[in-house]
Amino acid sequence: MHAVVVGGGLAGLVAARHLADRGAEVTLLERQDTVGGRVRTEHVDGYALDRGFQVLFTAYPAVQRELDVDALSLRRFRPGAVIARPGERSTLSDPLRDPWATTATLFNREVTTGDKLRLFQQQRRLKRTDAEAALAADDSSIDEALADWGFSRQFRDNFAAPFYGGITLDRSLSTSKAVFEYTFKMLSEGATAIPAGGMGAVPAQLADHARAAGVTIETGRSVTAVDPDSASGSVTAETAAETLAADAVVVATDPPTARELTGVTGIPTETVGCVTLHLALPETQQLDTDRRILLNAADDRPNQVAPMSEVAPEYAPEGQQLLSATFLGPQDEDDDSLFEEVRDALSAWYPENQFTNLEPVAVDRVEVAQFAQPPGFRASLPDVDDPAGPVYLAGDYTRWSALQGAMESGRRAAVAATDGR
Repeated sequence: MHAVVVGGGLAGLVAARHLADRGAEVTLLERQDTVGGRVRTEHVDGYALDRGFQVLFTAYPAVQRELDVDALSLRRFRPGAVIARPGERSTLSDPLRDPWATTATLFNREVTTGDKLRLFQQQRRLKRTDAEAALAADDSSIDEALADWGFSRQFRDNFAAPFYGGITLDRSLSTSKAVFEYTFKMLSEGATAIPAGGMGAVPAQLADHARAAGVTIETGRSVTAVDPDSASGSVTAETAAETLAADAVVVATDPPTARELTGVTGIPTETVGCVTLHLALPETQQLDTDRRILLNAADDRPNQVAPMSEVAPEYAPEGQQLLSATFLGPQDEDDDSLFEEVRDALSAWYPENQFTNLEPVAVDRVEVAQFAQPPGFRASLPDVDDPAGPVYLAGDYTRWSALQGAMESGRRAAVAATDGR
């Protein structure tokens, strides 16, 4: 069996590896010069700059199955977060996994004592819940679910909105509660981490695994058409230079390209984005986050600031630290204006500090970071075998918008393609 995989993001790389493991001769075509899709790291002047703010949840089943976690040299965030507002910062963490923060969490005034107990109850409930069952719970929004579970408006505004705003890029908490159920379970059962070499190490390792399984990876190759032949049961993939005949094609591109190549109209096109600023600050000016994300409880300008090099010292050159600040959605303001907003926010959170030495390193304007995931969204998502003929879909848009969804979709597409021979 000869299979062609179109697209070298996480879904395509996983699909290619599993196709090869199942006996197929596999060619992967990626239109960019490097693989990785939305998961990339650029190295600039000693800084490791991930495209947008991205992290790895080590408890994801696909992470455990597809990656050699030890080889990634993961650097871990501390559980919880620092809730920040002008003139005030406080820590909210998980006392079971972070006992050193128990006192700070108990005396945190941003959320009520009842809310802290309810968090513990949700943690225990989801520990007993199967991951796929958690993902199926998508009949209401996060905000509605939190209210039904008894969480106060104070908790939802001060902690849940900025924290899950960072995960779903939706501070209004109108995303499906399935995303909360699944990710909260993963957060409770594993670590939030980044590879020492940047998030780009994830697709790099997946590519190595695919090549080791026998996959041929060709970059700079754009596929213009995928044409199934109903008479022969085969399919062709057309590029600018040639037409490749195959027994199966897995389309693992971005959603608009996948719709164009396969004709599957159920592929979601409503997307959400973000703008992430990468910022340098002298190492002598410590923010004392203890490797926790700073959440903006006052407003969304920015939604959160992450101490990247405090978590992974490899992300910054000696004597400097790297921060990332994320604004949710598209931003009309220019880069300089956004930078000044971040400086103003940090100055308000840390009135004892001066931020005259804060410097911009780069800005990522990510137009398509996720697809929209309102309540009930999974009912309308396409299946991996929806395209006509021996053509299959691999992308988070067949599961849910996360690294877990992308990698799991690749495995499922490979199984469908080989079982459908």
